[in-house]
Amino acid sequence: MDKEENRRIRIKKPWPTKDAMEQVYAKKLWGGSEVDFYSGEGSHHPDIVVPYLTALKSFFISHNNQLIVCDLGSGDFNIGKTFVPYTKRYKAVDVVPALIAYTRENYKEDKLEFYCLDIAKDDLPTGDCAIVRQVLQHLSNAEIQNVLSRLANYKYVIITEHIPEGAFEPNKDIISGQGTRLKKQSGVNVLEPPFQFKVKEEKQLVTVCLKNREGIIVTTLYTVF
Repeated sequence: MDKEENRRIRIKKPWPTKDAMEQVYAKKLWGGSEVDFYSGEGSHHPDIVVPYLTALKSFFISHNNQLIVCDLGSGDFNIGKTFVPYTKRYKAVDVVPALIAYTRENYKEDKLEFYCLDIAKDDLPTGDCAIVRQVLQHLSNAEIQNVLSRLANYKYVIITEHIPEGAFEPNKDIISGQGTRLKKQSGVNVLEPPFQFKVKEEKQLVTVCLKNREGIIVTTLYTVF
């Protein structure tokens, strides 16, 4: 194999998700030029955030604020910071080391822990409930499958996904990165092939219809066991 062919192969090879997410934050690809880290409009716009916060706080309160919650893909922690008082313990996980260092320094509570982990590869913290908010939509099908195999260890799994409005073909594959399946008129449905995530029950907690934007954001509670 000559050097030029080897170079082409390296270019075609997808970046690891960690590298892709580090680039997203370093280059401000989701906005937030005025702050150190910004997880995008989906973590900050009131029309998106407020209904989500209301629905999840209600769920945590219904369990007497006694759930150990693992936030898988905690991002800039603008969302997670609201939930901490409503849990027994809150474990925030993200793949970007600098981001975890930043949130660890800026958000300190006795029952709050931060972990730098790849949720598709590493052993995850134990808990009662996993939150996976607009994370799977950025991952390839192979990585999603790896994540789901780990989610089977939680009693409750709350997944939020940005999907097309109306009928669509689910789970078209993508390369992991900042983009989603919307450009392919697709979205993630963990109950459909190739995933077929095994659950006892599913319940839609909240749906946000996006004004002047493509698609809807749906949050679903899955009871796993």
